[in-house]
Amino acid sequence: MDGQREPRDDGRAAQGSRGHDGDRGHDGGRGHHGLTNAEQWDTRYRDSDRVWSGEPNTALVRETADLAPGRALDLGCGEGGDAIWLARRGWHVTAADFSSVALERAARHAAEAGVPAERLDWQRHDLGQTFPEGEFDLVSAHFLHSYDDMPGARILRSAVTAVAPGGVLLVVGHSGRPSWDPDPRPGIRFPAPEEVLAGLELPEGVWEVLRCENYERIQPSPDGQTGTRTDNTVKVRRPRV
Repeated sequence: MDGQREPRDDGRAAQGSRGHDGDRGHDGGRGHHGLTNAEQWDTRYRDSDRVWSGEPNTALVRETADLAPGRALDLGCGEGGDAIWLARRGWHVTAADFSSVALERAARHAAEAGVPAERLDWQRHDLGQTFPEGEFDLVSAHFLHSYDDMPGARILRSAVTAVAPGGVLLVVGHSGRPSWDPDPRPGIRFPAPEEVLAGLELPEGVWEVLRCENYERIQPSPDGQTGTRTDNTVKVRRPRV
């Protein structure tokens, strides 16, 4: 996944692809200025040579260290930081985003990194409407928050069905505002990890809950000062039988 340039993460409702330890969303509806969210994100990517840092999300690195490489699905891949990191470690990755500009950039970054093309399958999806086919040993959704009309809970339930037997679903998101911007904005709500887990609607007592917790991380504020943000991690494993 793309590492976000942290000072650019002001916590506002991100309506498109995502980056490192930042916000992302998928919604094909109309946003500001009459543009679809995909059009807004295409514009944002065109306005900058690099929106995110290119580094993988810290939670992805931490939570997949003990997993054997297999097939992975990266939901909202942005400029490809997470997908490229996984592919370099032997995973075969399907990376989905609804910004064609982001996907083109991600493919270029992968080529520049020397990642074999056969390890990465870049797919354009509005995840509220279409979803990558197949089953995966790892399904990763980082900062896929439900802003405006984005059907975030439904997308995550689709992610559940994409996990292969014995595979892992990893969902990472914000649990609250950054320390430098504590005032909530209308329509923006960050769920607790227990709420995220409940929203997956897993069969009770069947899936193994490996992690469901908050954690605090250091994040620079837009003015360059040191701040903090609380994120959450939900990691579950599908039974083999």
